[in-house]
Amino acid sequence: MSRHYARAGADRASLYDDITNKIIAELEAGRFPWVQPWGTAAAQAPLAMPANAASGRAYSGINVLILWGAVVEHGFPVQGWLTFRQALSLGGHVRKGEHGTTVVYADRFIPDDEKNRARETGEAAQAIPFLKRFIVFNVAQCENLPDDLAAAPSAPEPGLIEPTVEALIKAAGIDFRIGGNRAYYVPAHDYVQVPPPQAYFETIDWHRTALHELGHATGHASRVGRDLGGAFGTKRYAFEELVAEMNAAFCCASLAFTPEARTALRLVPAGNAPARRQETMSRSS
Repeated sequence: MSRHYARAGADRASLYDDITNKIIAELEAGRFPWVQPWGTAAAQAPLAMPANAASGRAYSGINVLILWGAVVEHGFPVQGWLTFRQALSLGGHVRKGEHGTTVVYADRFIPDDEKNRARETGEAAQAIPFLKRFIVFNVAQCENLPDDLAAAPSAPEPGLIEPTVEALIKAAGIDFRIGGNRAYYVPAHDYVQVPPPQAYFETIDWHRTALHELGHATGHASRVGRDLGGAFGTKRYAFEELVAEMNAAFCCASLAFTPEARTALRLVPAGNAPARRQETMSRSS
């Protein structure tokens, strides 16, 4: 049994390496996997979160970046995906010669012997994490599917974007303040502050900034509990900026307006980077 788990662990490590190396290659090529050029010839699909076309369930986490990258790389016109069997169950099939995209599923399970041990000892059963690979195909790689699966979703009315973001901010339950001339999150007092929308050349940039700073706030001890103490120029700081950028990108896609990279070019730690003002206890963008 131990060897089985060792193999599973090795497979997870290999999968992590595969995904990490792919993202690093994208960054080295000057492309940001979480910011895709929708509306260009390279990406014909409308801005949206990738989703399973059979169940309607949106993909999450690293799968979003993987599938966005596949959409841009291959020029797929839709963000819908299916497994080989799902395509068959819907009356269609994957087109001959098409290559799928690997996504992952992470969860935990409790083996039967661990359940028995827990019952005998009265201790809590220990769950074992696992990671599975799945191959999915874009709807555009399939044939004979129902017409409604291949149809691109209609773009939302521009006037709906601001109310939707406002509702998201309110639903987050985070102290959100508007004012001043800087955008930042203050971990010590758990609040976000951004300048007023009229201070931006484009009001859409205010929304992106607000979602970026809300991304930092998810790391508070009362929420996810990430380490927010990294000084400017450190790997820890870079990691947190990536988290906030991806949060903004995922939110933008869910609300169907185009994200852009605002801080990604500043992420590489530099030996001569200016030290952050630790006494402010804030994380500025």
